[in-house]
Amino acid sequence: MSRVPTGGPRTEPTTAHALLRRLHDHGVRTVFGVVGREAAAILFDEAEGVDFVLTRHEFTAGVAADVLARLTGRPQACWATLGPGMTNLTTGVATAALDRSPVIALAAQSESYDLFPNDTHQCLDSVAVMRPLTKYAAELRRPDDVTDLVDSAVAAATTEPVGPGFLSLPVDLLGSRTGPSATPPPARTPARPLVTVADGWEEAAGRAAELLAAARHPVLVVGAAAIRSGAVPAIRALAERLRLPVVTTYLAKGVLPHDHELNFGAVTGYMDGILSFPALETLFGPADLVVTLGYDYAEDLRPSMWRHGREKTTVRVAPTANPVPRVYRPDVDVVTDVRAFVEHLDRSTAGLAARTPHDITPLRERIAAFVADPGQPGGGLGVHQVIDAMNTVMAEAAAEGEGTFVSDIGFFRHYGVLLAHARQPFGFLTSSGCSSFGYGIGAAIGAQLARPGQPTFLLAGDGGFHSNSADLETVARLGLPVVTVVVNNDANGLIELYQHLGHRRSHAPAVRFTGVDFTALARANGVEAARATSRDDLLAALRKGVGLGRPFLVEVPVTYDFAAGGFGALDI
Repeated sequence: MSRVPTGGPRTEPTTAHALLRRLHDHGVRTVFGVVGREAAAILFDEAEGVDFVLTRHEFTAGVAADVLARLTGRPQACWATLGPGMTNLTTGVATAALDRSPVIALAAQSESYDLFPNDTHQCLDSVAVMRPLTKYAAELRRPDDVTDLVDSAVAAATTEPVGPGFLSLPVDLLGSRTGPSATPPPARTPARPLVTVADGWEEAAGRAAELLAAARHPVLVVGAAAIRSGAVPAIRALAERLRLPVVTTYLAKGVLPHDHELNFGAVTGYMDGILSFPALETLFGPADLVVTLGYDYAEDLRPSMWRHGREKTTVRVAPTANPVPRVYRPDVDVVTDVRAFVEHLDRSTAGLAARTPHDITPLRERIAAFVADPGQPGGGLGVHQVIDAMNTVMAEAAAEGEGTFVSDIGFFRHYGVLLAHARQPFGFLTSSGCSSFGYGIGAAIGAQLARPGQPTFLLAGDGGFHSNSADLETVARLGLPVVTVVVNNDANGLIELYQHLGHRRSHAPAVRFTGVDFTALARANGVEAARATSRDDLLAALRKGVGLGRPFLVEVPVTYDFAAGGFGALDI
């Protein structure tokens, strides 16, 4: 006998209706995820204006929500079923935590009357698992509380440091016909993240202005919190008026246009080794004042990197108290909204003459020669040649100030940090804080949904891409015109680099794969694909891809130079 109920569809409001309506009230428009047996309690069509995007893996759902939230500036949600679905979601949640995105993570839970973690089938203590990864974690106990729990999760997620909130939802309560009895108050979702403002911050800002007036070669180091605060126009105006060089973290690329004379680029600890050039010394050696704006240690620009050369005075400006005083003890610490500080500094330095930026021409010449290298290493292109081609076609395809370059995780990512052109704030996306392997596809989905009229390029390695390649079908199903470039050396290249750094040799069983035909894989998932073994082939393939208006993949064999010199900045 069938156990499926017969008769007309249920129409009475349930807790699921209240949940989705409240998410919508807070600006959530998309829930990414994978549904399990809680489908008996929630269909995800209970609230108009909230779309459900089915992914192949919960990790993809978390990353897509992370990027969509980052680019839209409002919370977005991801969903997992109980037990292993929830644990699969944790890496996506951790990615949002370390990259500071206001994600609302949701997971079904065993029925409230059968909730015995580690004893009931598929039942784990979800809140205990998620609590260390989130800013707020709670379990629904009464249906009437669902609106308040959503409000609490959003409030925590949108307060600096921005990060995910989590709700565990027992299946029986989610499907309960008992909803909130009263009309909830209006949802309060801040337009920008809420920040800590220390008493007397203006006085500290005044000391920063004095230090700037006395400095010969000041440098601004900008992190992603500056973008979240809406400070980019003010930073550009201040930098241009006083001719202040701007260095960024991975995620803050695009604060200045890539070709701006004051854009000194993004910093990675791998840059000296990749370029075989003293890049960090060139960038920071002559500087006598470093002002960090929205700096976040998780973004992997370490204070040791800017300590090259002469002794420096440092000013920290951030929307939270300093969490890492052991490694970064600034001379002046200004805890306030970054935009408010920059505007205050602009006013207080109105009579200050422009500085003279120190000369980094040798570094720029080295980078130009590096990307222009016409040589073709045996067995494939160099990653720098691949990125140069992607920059060329992005410039052809994107309007001024548009386009998104997404990088998955691997050795190639650090080439991207150095060489990829960011054409707007958050125009270069990577898992900066968590370095989550397989990040690329989910991030490209979120970026394309956030910027539907703009091109999205994804650079991925064979290892990370294939760890999450099932969601290539999601890209195809959604018809997202993402152009993916898989740089393939049949190995985990970054790990091979570390083998060489530690042992001056590699051990193939720990890093080497057998070959995968990624063009065949793409076609099997409904994505047109090509293979490119030269610059001309790659340029032609990329141009074809951006003209299709649907997903396209290019596989490029690459080789790396694993010379072990120049990576001293990686020592902690």
